[in-house]
Amino acid sequence: MKNLILTTTILAATAGVALADGHGKTIRLGTEGAYPPYNFLNDAGEVDGFEREVGDALCARAELTCEWVTNEWDSIIPNLVSGNYDVIIAGMSITDERDEVIDFTQNYTLPDPSGYIALSADADLKSGILAAQTNTIQAAFIASGAGTLVEFATPEETIAAVKNGEADAVLADKAFLSPIADADADLVLLEQEELIGGGIGLGVRESDADLKAKLNAAITSMKDDGTLNKLLAKWEIFGQF
Repeated sequence: MKNLILTTTILAATAGVALADGHGKTIRLGTEGAYPPYNFLNDAGEVDGFEREVGDALCARAELTCEWVTNEWDSIIPNLVSGNYDVIIAGMSITDERDEVIDFTQNYTLPDPSGYIALSADADLKSGILAAQTNTIQAAFIASGAGTLVEFATPEETIAAVKNGEADAVLADKAFLSPIADADADLVLLEQEELIGGGIGLGVRESDADLKAKLNAAITSMKDDGTLNKLLAKWEIFGQF
C-alpha cells in the first residue's frame, strides 16, 4: 500500500487483551500524519498531536494493544475497508456519505468551524477559486455552493495554491488554519466561518461492531471524567463536551 508507515507500538494497560470474539489482536490506528493540530509527524518521525493522545488513551481504556499507521488522505477509507488498518483517527468528520461505506463511533470533537485563509481580507469567496483538500467536507461544501473548487491531495498544497496565485482562498478546519495565519504575515484568516459536518469520529469497518462498542465506551468515559475536554483545550480544538 502506498505510503504505509508503521510507527510506535502502544501497549495498553493490560497487554494482549482479547477482543470480544475471544481472539487477541493488535489494533492498527490509521491517520494521515499531516493535519496539525489533529495529527502530524514530529521531529522523531512519530505520530503526534491531539489524535495521538486521544488514540493512546482510548486504547488504554479499552484494554487494546494498538499501533499507529500513516496513510495518504485520499485513500484512507479504501485502505480501511481493505484491511490495511482497523481504525481511522484522522480528523474525519462524520457525514452521511462516508457512513454509507464505513461505520463511525460517536464524535470525540464537536463540529469545528471551517475558516478561510487568503492573501487579503477582501478575497472573493462568492465567485473566486477556492482550494480544499480532496475528499473533505470542505471540498463538498464548495462544490455545492458558490465559488470554483480546486482540490489538492494534501493540506499543505492548498496553502501553497493561495500563496502562488492558483486559488483565492483555502477552506479548511479553523483549528488547522489559525496557527498558519499567525505564523505567516502574508496570509489572513478571514472572519467568515462555515459550520459543516457532525463532529469528528473514529472510522471502523461496518463488520467491526465489537471494536466500535469498545471504542464508544472508552470515548464516553473520556467525556464523563473530563479527560477529553482537557485534551481539546490543550490542543486548542473548538468546543467542550
